[in-house]
Amino acid sequence: MILRAVLLALALAGPVAAQEITAARFTEPTERYGHGILGDAIEFGALEIDVAGQETVTVRLPADHVFEDVAPRLWDVTGDGMPEVVVIETDMALGGSLAVYGAEGKIAETPHIGRTNRWLAPIGAADLDGDGAIEVAYIDRPHLAKVLRVWRFKDGALEHVADAPGFTNHRIGERDIAGGLRDCGAEPEMVVATADWADVVGLRFDGTRFVIRKLGPHRGRESFAAALGCN
Repeated sequence: MILRAVLLALALAGPVAAQEITAARFTEPTERYGHGILGDAIEFGALEIDVAGQETVTVRLPADHVFEDVAPRLWDVTGDGMPEVVVIETDMALGGSLAVYGAEGKIAETPHIGRTNRWLAPIGAADLDGDGAIEVAYIDRPHLAKVLRVWRFKDGALEHVADAPGFTNHRIGERDIAGGLRDCGAEPEMVVATADWADVVGLRFDGTRFVIRKLGPHRGRESFAAALGCN
């Protein structure tokens, strides 16, 4: 009876511990896609994911895809309390998408924007509207369309929820992506810039509509740092 209990406990606990992602990084730099939106023509062809108790997992993209990104993000997208890896994955003919990877491979992905040299810039992942499901937000084409898009992880996929036009978080050639998510004691709030870079603003999403408020004038990255610090 004791042995059976021990085996049952291991069976229940083992997969959870084995699937815990602890770190991720891009590898295999490549110049096969010459978009250069982040300041140079070097993107990445592979992603390494460190998993507790396992060997490092390597995701290698096909020749017509690249990771067009600054760094992998460890965000809990599925809502299980453990992080997944969120990246910008670009089809060289169809543009960028937001992809979510787990220890066993790709979990979900937004549609590619639809044409070459079109990109997106992630904001964050959280239960934005308090319904128990995780939403993921990004700016679609932060230099052109400047549309904030929200997607919800549901039934193993990302479904489109809502859009808010007139916002951005990146300028061509910048090596990082501005803004992100903050929680200053109320609901999660997305921190981005207005389309003209005049102001830093916060957006809350209640599942139906966005509530937008000005957080201060844009004065460079320190403006975002102050906003994310709830100052």
